[in-house]
This record gives sequence, structure tokens and C-alpha cells, in this order.
Amino acid sequence: MKTLAEIRSDFPILSSEVNGKPLVYLDTAATAQKPEVVIRTVNDLHRTLNANIHRGIHYMAEETTARYEGAREQVRALLNASSAREIVFTSGATQSINLVASSFSEKYIRQGDNILITEMEHHSNIVPWQFAAERRGAELRILPFDDAGQLRLDLLPGMLDERTRIVAVTQASNVLGTMPDLRSIIDTAHAHDIPVLVDGCQGIVHHKTDVQALDCDFYAFSGHKLYGPTGIGVLYGKEKWLAALPPYMGGGDMVGTVTLPLGTTFAELPLKFEAGTSNYIGAIGLGAAIGYLDTLDQAWIHNHENALLERATTLLQSEIPGLRIYGTVPGKSPIVSFTVDGTHPADIGMIVDKLGVALRTGTHCAEPVMTHYGITAMCRLSIGLYNTEEEIDTAVAAIKKAAAMLR
Repeated sequence: MKTLAEIRSDFPILSSEVNGKPLVYLDTAATAQKPEVVIRTVNDLHRTLNANIHRGIHYMAEETTARYEGAREQVRALLNASSAREIVFTSGATQSINLVASSFSEKYIRQGDNILITEMEHHSNIVPWQFAAERRGAELRILPFDDAGQLRLDLLPGMLDERTRIVAVTQASNVLGTMPDLRSIIDTAHAHDIPVLVDGCQGIVHHKTDVQALDCDFYAFSGHKLYGPTGIGVLYGKEKWLAALPPYMGGGDMVGTVTLPLGTTFAELPLKFEAGTSNYIGAIGLGAAIGYLDTLDQAWIHNHENALLERATTLLQSEIPGLRIYGTVPGKSPIVSFTVDGTHPADIGMIVDKLGVALRTGTHCAEPVMTHYGITAMCRLSIGLYNTEEEIDTAVAAIKKAAAMLR
């Protein structure tokens, strides 16, 4: 098992300075930093093995194709999907969810039907369903959460009926850190023969995810939050659903045969949903990130991140008067969102940046969460496997200084 110091040395950017101060990066929920093996993999592919996949018979094309499909198998194993045919590469979780919302609604949603999402979703798991509801004349139902950040699962059975076509829910809120009881939600939905899509962006990073054990119908995540490159994401879908859904986009690599004027047939899964030149370098880079994580002790990571979360929560509450934390449900992911009386989050963010601390401020692409609490923005501290106790202490001291200056 690597030590924390050894892990940190794997991430070149962590040795950087910001405004003359050592970088304290606590914005991993927005995007994770990349280990050297991912950076090197992406650079080496551009330098030595850049050839389009699934199209050529020369060495570089065949080798790149093999590595791309090898990355798909790594994702399959990561999720414990039953087949690589259930793994679709996309540009990110946003495209993954849009794909399902568009293709599923085209085939299965009609006027008078309804779609259920939750109040704590990221915009990427809200807006595509708004589009679908508007296009198909359907109702969008919203499962609320309480002030602690707990989903009101007691209300769920009464919000599902014979016209509910799909449920979409986060695995972990990117603002509150809440991790809903997915198995309960999925079981309740399946009792009504309703499929469930899970936004796994914030969940898969911190918790082992087994899509067969969850029994979810669709699962989406982005590579850049899992220590991989940007511009690459994954959609898992049960084969029965992916086989039934119409393609999301048309173009090269997703066809079987093309005849004019009509009569195009489609490629087998998963290529049916991978129109055009895929981000094969990003996919292989994601495979490198998964391979890197496989070398680490996952139980140690989980305990380490939870210890840092507890430390940050305790210090913020004890050291800074007027600070309120949003999302206090036990078992949350390592995120602390907060406001400080008499200050604006953007002002705190700018001041702590001058002290070398990177936090996120704003609505965090979850404006309905802000509306729930009657505020316009929050600060957010989010923890990755490479963070340290000293960084938490530095960040809390910087926030305390900023709050004092602003008040």
C-alpha cells in the first residue's frame, strides 16, 4: 500500500504554488486532478499511437482499437456490468443522461405520462428531463428533501403510478453530500415496472459501485471526476434497454449498412450509441485512471476521506462563528457546503484563493438546492484521496481569516 506522501507524488499539480502559496486543492467534486500515469498515457498516445478506431487495418489503428476496447472492459469490471455491450462511451455524464432522456422519451413517453426526479439533482439530471417532458407533453414530478438533506423517501410510493415512465436520481448530491438509499428507490420503482437512471458522478469516486447488485437500469458518470481525462464519460445500460432504444445520434461507426434514400441499419451494441470518432484517447486515459485506482487500497481511501470530512466539519463549525453547513445526513460523501453569516460565498472564495486554497463557490449547478434553502450561493469544500489533514487545517484557517475580514 502506498503512503499518502507517495500518492501525492503521483499527482504533479499538487506541488504547484498559487499566489505564492502551496496549492491546497479542495475542489475535487468539480474535477479531480490527474495522476502522472494518466497524463503520460494521454501524451504518449498522441505522440506514438494516434489512429482512428474501428476503421483501419494498419498496426496503429488496430492497436488503438484494442486499447479502446480494453478500456471498455475495465469500465465493465469497475461497475460489475454483465457485459461490455452494456458500456457506452460518451463525452461525459451530461451526454450520457441526455442520451437516455432523448432516446427513452422518444420511444416510451407520451402525453400525460410522468417522469420523477429529485430536488437535489445536478442540472445535468434535471434539464434533459425538462426537455423530454416538454417535448412529449409529460409531467415532471419532484421528490423533495428535508432541511437536513435527506430525501423524503416516505413520499416516493405516492408519487409513482401507472403513468410514471422513469425515475432519475443521484447516487450522491454534489452539494449536500447526501447518498440516497438507492436500493430502496430502485426496488420501489421496479415494483411498478419503472426503470431507474442513476447519476453516479459523485458516488463512484468514493464508493464501490456494483450495477448488478443495485439493479439500476442506467448509470452515468464522468471520467474527469474519477481522476481521468476530461471529455470522456460512461453510460451503463442494461442490455435489454440499450437494445430497445433508438440511436441518439447518427453518423459513422454506429451503422450496419447505409442505403439511399432510406434503409440504414445500426451497428451492434454498444457501437449503436457511439456515432462519429469517439474520444478514444480519453477512453484509454480513463482506463489508465481505473488501473491506477486498482493499485490503491480502497478501504484505506474510504477511511481517509471520511476522516478528513469529519475533521473539516468539526473545525469549520467550531472555529468560525455564523457558519452553517448544508447537508448533515450521516454517511454522506466527502463534501462540505456552507455559508457564513454576513459574507458572500464569492468573496470568501476570492480571499482564500489568495491564500492558495481552491474552493468552489456559486450554485454548483444545483440551483433548486439553493432555492430550497432560500439562498443564492454556497461555498463548497470537496475532498479527494490525495488531500491531507494539514490541507484541511490550512483551508479552515483561510476561511476563518476571510470571514473575519469580510465582517
